[in-house]
Amino acid sequence: MKNKFYIELIYLILLGVLTSLSLPPFNYVVINFLTFSLFYIFLIKKIEFYKNKRIFFLYGWLFGFGYFVSNLYWISISLTFDQNFKFLIPFTIILIPGFLALFYALVAYLFVVLKPNNNLSSFFLFSLIFGIVEFVRGSILTGFPWNLIAYSFSNQIEILNITSVLGTYSFNLFCISLFTSPSIFILRENKKDISICVAFLITTLSFYVFGSQNLEKFNNQEVKNLDYKIRILSSNISIDRFYNNVDPITAIEELIEISSPKKSEKIIFIWPEGIIPGISQDQLKEYKWLFENKFNENHLLAIGINSKEDENKTIKHFNSLSIFDHNLNIINSYKKINLVPFGEFLPIEKLLKGIGLKTITNDYQSYSKGKERNIINLNYNNLSVKILPLICYEIIYSGKIFTNSNFDYIVNISEDGWFGKSIGPEQHFTHSIFRAIESGKYVLRSANNGATAIINPLGVIEQKIDINKSGYIDLSESRKIEMTLFAKFGNKIFGIVILLYIFLIFSFKKIKNE
Repeated sequence: MKNKFYIELIYLILLGVLTSLSLPPFNYVVINFLTFSLFYIFLIKKIEFYKNKRIFFLYGWLFGFGYFVSNLYWISISLTFDQNFKFLIPFTIILIPGFLALFYALVAYLFVVLKPNNNLSSFFLFSLIFGIVEFVRGSILTGFPWNLIAYSFSNQIEILNITSVLGTYSFNLFCISLFTSPSIFILRENKKDISICVAFLITTLSFYVFGSQNLEKFNNQEVKNLDYKIRILSSNISIDRFYNNVDPITAIEELIEISSPKKSEKIIFIWPEGIIPGISQDQLKEYKWLFENKFNENHLLAIGINSKEDENKTIKHFNSLSIFDHNLNIINSYKKINLVPFGEFLPIEKLLKGIGLKTITNDYQSYSKGKERNIINLNYNNLSVKILPLICYEIIYSGKIFTNSNFDYIVNISEDGWFGKSIGPEQHFTHSIFRAIESGKYVLRSANNGATAIINPLGVIEQKIDINKSGYIDLSESRKIEMTLFAKFGNKIFGIVILLYIFLIFSFKKIKNE
């Protein structure tokens, strides 16, 4: 019996590990039909053997642990840059996946506790619980909606376009049902059950048709030539600059060289997150001599740079995106509001500092949160453009990045060097595709040590500079689409989908009873 139990443990972890292969950069989406169905069938078959339901908490945790340990291992890479953090690497490899796996443990436990007798009702209940728990995972504490199973469709842009209507969480719920649907065929009680499998395949096909029509309509839209360029920089400056006292002049000179400014062209330059070492927003003007012969009144610079404020005799530090004119006067600035735990701030900081811990990205103190995310309205030298600023992983929050859609572009700056040479940067980049489709806006992404791209409102990557490459891409023309349904209603649509699933659960249960 013990050997059988250990085999089951390995089996569930392996299912989770295999499921990770469906995510970027691998995108073997077909594998989910196998792993999700086998996981669901395993739970169903085990219910009749155990009166004590607590064992299913372990089963769900094992599946989740295998999933997260294999696709989030890169988090530990961020600890390799500072000798003081290396002792934490074994803990992060185990503890973070172990914590996130608790959500999948909850899925399995709630399912077996609430499971109805009807096969189809059970199927929809499993999907519903899984989908809701994933929403909770992305919302509670600071929220970490990373690697939802919906991201396995990131290469299928036509199908993905349904997120402009449903949003990512509703689509994620649909994906869970779709991938689990082969189990209905295996566990079927009658031939009618098979119709549900067929219905999900037809629905997926209808999503593809919807997306194809959207793409065709968008490509037939009139192209608007802009009277300015937005130049998005990609750089490959080592993350060691935070620890080795790298001369900021060297970094600035490299960034100016990549920017290739022409004085006769109106250009907004976008530089990556926290790109200049050891300089805060108010100190940049001291380096004006580096800029003055390269830039003029036709140019604006959007730079990821730290800022600080004196508030009641307390210095607060912020991770900021600041807009400068060619004389390095600050025109506008956005302070990041979604901070990375342990990376940018220490929870219970006084206690953890007392045992020698500090934030990974700086050695002085936690960053403070900005108060709100306002649209940056740039009216300068006959140039008018509205941008929504997002710094680093603020791009991952579906339905929570804006309430006012009256802007032209989403500008996302990032430092992906913390991921090292792992699958992390590809996963991070994928979120930009989803946010572009949901919002119906262009996403302009500037990254250091990561992927830099222009992604259109249909999720198509129009231009891209690959990871760890330097250069720039220009946005000089664009097309517009009408406000998406999801941009208008946000995650309220997920609430409607939940109600639909509840209706289906009780409907099939009623049919069974009759």
